Amino acid sequence: MDSHRENVKNVSAAVRHFYKTKEKFRIFHGSTNSTRPHNHDKIVDTSALSKIIKIDTQKQTILVEPNVPMDRLVEETLKYGLVPPVVMEFPGITVGGGYAGTSGESSSFKHGFFNCTINYVEMVLANGDVVICSDTEKPDLFHGAAGAVGSLGVTTLVEIQLKAAKKFVETTYHPISSMSEAIEKIERVTLDHDLDYVDGILFSKDCGAIITGHLTDNPRLDAPVQCFSAAKDPWFYLHVKDIITKRVGPVTEAIPLAEYLFRYDRGGFWVGAFAFKYFKMPFNSFTRWLLDDFLHTRMMYTALHASGQSKNFIVQDLALPYSTAEQFVDYTENMFGIYPLWLCPLRQSPLPTMHPHSQREIEADGKKLKPLLNIGLWGQGPTSYDESTKVNRDLEQKLKELGGMKWLYAHTYYSEEEFWDLFNREWYDSLREKYDATSLPSVYEKVKVHVDAMKLDGKSSFWRSLLSTWPINGFYGIKKAVDSGSYLEARKSAWRSIVIKTDIDDKDPSGTVR
Repeated sequence: MDSHRENVKNVSAAVRHFYKTKEKFRIFHGSTNSTRPHNHDKIVDTSALSKIIKIDTQKQTILVEPNVPMDRLVEETLKYGLVPPVVMEFPGITVGGGYAGTSGESSSFKHGFFNCTINYVEMVLANGDVVICSDTEKPDLFHGAAGAVGSLGVTTLVEIQLKAAKKFVETTYHPISSMSEAIEKIERVTLDHDLDYVDGILFSKDCGAIITGHLTDNPRLDAPVQCFSAAKDPWFYLHVKDIITKRVGPVTEAIPLAEYLFRYDRGGFWVGAFAFKYFKMPFNSFTRWLLDDFLHTRMMYTALHASGQSKNFIVQDLALPYSTAEQFVDYTENMFGIYPLWLCPLRQSPLPTMHPHSQREIEADGKKLKPLLNIGLWGQGPTSYDESTKVNRDLEQKLKELGGMKWLYAHTYYSEEEFWDLFNREWYDSLREKYDATSLPSVYEKVKVHVDAMKLDGKSSFWRSLLSTWPINGFYGIKKAVDSGSYLEARKSAWRSIVIKTDIDDKDPSGTVR
């Protein structure tokens, strides 16, 4: 913990400096899965906070610094037969990003967003003070900072709950032939307490699959083992599509636990397929094998930012009430024509919150909010700034009309008034005042796309114009991704070969290891 304390002391000093000079700053984590444009002025560097501090097998908790990514987290916990209840599907997403952002995955119908599995957070406030917040200590800050994209303080340490791991996720693909059938199926299976994971893929208006999974050491004897991490393995979404088009009725497989957790890494769900289209290359098993190093999410996000192509994509997660989700899919088909779509049921967080939420539907007790259905809309959009702005604005208006909300990791075009119509500004501003956070950029300032500035940036110089030209921008993005060494993170992934233990012998009497 000595190095941790020293690093936190440095972060605290840097933050206090900006507080005294009344300058707003941004945090450099060392990596990002956001598609928002970057601003590199006035930075506090927290990239050194990337260590696993302690795992306690008796209490089933792990104490980590915020820049620990999901794959390193899972590798550590699986050594002791444990796993976080909610694991983000992309290996490079960090613990701190999961807390400060909105992270809902296929286990979130059961456990809620990632922050719901956190016991406490150490945070540097905007005045430089270091505090602990939890359900019992500064609970308003603990819940308010979740999803507030770092606008209330700088996360420096996180204790995460763990649960018993199993060797496999027995995974069943249930074919569906319409969005209404998908919603009905999701509503039904999420009531099954034996299930640990539920999500879905809609390949077209009349073809899709709802995917259910439960943890087990002993999968069905007729369930073949399937992996997705090696270059020779299929991409998960292509595998699902192949199964439901060639077989009749539900099909079950046994997927090793870590392979399941990171099943969407290769291809970044399906966004990686657009790289082949961009470079006018064949898209087949051989080319995917040949270019595998470039097709893991760490590499793709690095290349996406460097190339400037993120502005030409619709990359949005959108949470809606079940009752309006089908209308929304009809809208996206007509407006964007983007398929596949990802479907993921989410347990709502208590209000007020900066997470997506809706009060349209209440459970029978008259208090608890009904679940939402997240729809992942990821695909090519307009290439012009004006048209891109227009369709994104239209998307935001339709979402509001249907009682839905977008996640804040992506491009946000709301006016400030429109934005705060969606969230409880009085509550948020009171937290900013109480914890001296007004010197930090507000959540709106951090997520708002400045369209005019982006237009000028694209025309600012000959070299910028050149770097926005096909295929130069694509090759530039690849170069920067290779320079980053991101592909080495995927190559060294130990989770592929970890044998999950059911009995932990290498611990001290307290259950604490490391």
